[in-house]
Amino acid sequence: MHAYVLYGQQDIRLEERAMPQPQAGQVLVRFGYGGICGSDMHYYFKGANGDFVVKHPFVLGHEVSGTVVEIGPNVTRLKPSDLVAINPNLPCGACLPCRQGRENLCPNVRFWGSASTMPHTDGAYQEYVLAQERQCCLFPAGFDPGVAAMAEPLAIGLHSVNRAGSLMGKSVLVTGAGTIGSLILLVARAMGARSVAITDILDERLNRARQCGADLTVNVSQDSPEAQALAKGEMLFDVTFEASGSLQALNTAILATIRGGTVVQVGFLPTGEVGVQANKIMSKELTLVGSFRSGMAFDWAVDYLASGRIDVTPLITHQFGFDRVADAFAVAADGQQSAKVQLFFPTGASKQ
Repeated sequence: MHAYVLYGQQDIRLEERAMPQPQAGQVLVRFGYGGICGSDMHYYFKGANGDFVVKHPFVLGHEVSGTVVEIGPNVTRLKPSDLVAINPNLPCGACLPCRQGRENLCPNVRFWGSASTMPHTDGAYQEYVLAQERQCCLFPAGFDPGVAAMAEPLAIGLHSVNRAGSLMGKSVLVTGAGTIGSLILLVARAMGARSVAITDILDERLNRARQCGADLTVNVSQDSPEAQALAKGEMLFDVTFEASGSLQALNTAILATIRGGTVVQVGFLPTGEVGVQANKIMSKELTLVGSFRSGMAFDWAVDYLASGRIDVTPLITHQFGFDRVADAFAVAADGQQSAKVQLFFPTGASKQ
């Protein structure tokens, strides 16, 4: 079978690998669609994602849907031909965070397509992948596999909003209108926020955010009255989500949150120490919380997608065959033309 293996910066190579065989509790899944995430782009373009540096070749990809083709012994929920989304988290299940139901904080977790462990954990960019049955969430027959592959990023949005507590009747600001920021916007609307504003430096992203239901969009690279008000702390919100990974955006979020409000840090900030307006956090008695990966929200994401309660289709802008993997990463890195870029193993021409 084919696998696309990352060797270093902008160096993905097609390799032949033996077909895996499912063991007890495992299923063999034929790759359907897989998204290119921000972490995939960091590994591809920079050879590292934050503190996680590529030390040896491995396979990227953790946003994936596919079709079950074979099941191992003791598999009871799934059968061949089932469409599934695969949760890329493999927590140990024995540590204190796992026992507390916070598996995303497991210090022993193996995460698909990640260089956070040695050896690195292979991801999903291969024709067939082995998964534990417990990783797989079932979608109805005939469901769009591209939409199913959005379960993992939507789970990030759901977990982030859950970290903020109830949004019912609250005003919300999201800094960063990339895929995760836009998904947080969609979730905030679904969870009862009375208004959602979103910022970015690209008009194209803000246009997509309006399609997702944003009440206010602000290009913070322009000298508009709204951008000035945000920079001065004159436009205030009950809850702010920082989803861009920009230190400037985090400080804007701190200024733009009401006294006693909540700031949720979702985006990866630059490595090392960063300068934050900590006195504002203290004097405004802000609650500043982090949000890491998806916790227990993956199953929720599948339910929201399968029921149609959250529509992510405006965010899927491009789908490329793996024969054009370099083009796919180039487009994914260009926020002016893309939101979520997905890959598939081609039987015909790439779809754009």
